[in-house]
Amino acid sequence: MSALPDLDSLKLLVDVGVLGSLGQAAKAAGIAQPSASKRVAHLERRLGLPLVERTPRGSTLTAEGRMVAGWATQVLAAAEELMRAVQAVRQAEAAHLRVASSMTVAEYLVPRWLGELQNRKPDVPVGLDVVNSADVAARVLAEDVELGFVEGPSVPEGLDSRVVGTDRLVVVVAPGHPWARRRTVLRGAELAATPLVVREPGSGTRETLDLAFKGLHQASPRLELGSNAAVKGAAQAGAAPAVLSGYAVEADVATGRLVEVPLAGVNLVRSLRAVWRRGRPLAGPAAILLAVASRP
Repeated sequence: MSALPDLDSLKLLVDVGVLGSLGQAAKAAGIAQPSASKRVAHLERRLGLPLVERTPRGSTLTAEGRMVAGWATQVLAAAEELMRAVQAVRQAEAAHLRVASSMTVAEYLVPRWLGELQNRKPDVPVGLDVVNSADVAARVLAEDVELGFVEGPSVPEGLDSRVVGTDRLVVVVAPGHPWARRRTVLRGAELAATPLVVREPGSGTRETLDLAFKGLHQASPRLELGSNAAVKGAAQAGAAPAVLSGYAVEADVATGRLVEVPLAGVNLVRSLRAVWRRGRPLAGPAAILLAVASRP
């Protein structure tokens, strides 16, 4: 097998497709445009495919480049998950408090909560497992962790819970997608009938979406991916519309990397919950973390 492409080159290729020019992609990567051109050329030689077409109006991905960029988003997302998992393992080795959290809550809310816990209890190491909501519930039930955070619409039997926040799923597309320019509000039935890029079964995001589509004709997903980063990357590359947490896409919508599509006729608001083993009241650092997360 030939040497694998480096992750920086794959990210550069994805950004060319998203940002529409090699210069903008180079700027996002913090490198000079000539260096970016050399990196893309090296990637083309390594893969044996033409990936970028250079025109006076900018750089666009070739058909082969779009395919490679779509695959590259999954590789980059997997690499991010790897580093998060390694960091969690490091923390867990000496942890006195074990916590599990679904990905959206872990990425956008848990860091602030853990920061406040550390301010109050600086000598308490915390191990955080980042998995989907179904796995969070399973780990709490198995007593592998004391406290969990989930984002699904239901709580499994055997767990007590407390609402710690709300979230709204939103529909997002690449700037070049036809829905980015539509003048009418997207209806729930049309969304359900469209092949989408979605999270994997077992995630709270997927469970919320499937519940919202109940009773509607639902198309098979275009892609099922195991992280928010992978879903966003596929949507940015133009694979299909995606449905994700508003937390997950807020920055991308603000910077124009994704466009939110107004939606009506389907409820995509969900509760975010802390969960723990029923009949086992929380104490110590776990109780403090629950109190921190429960504050408005």
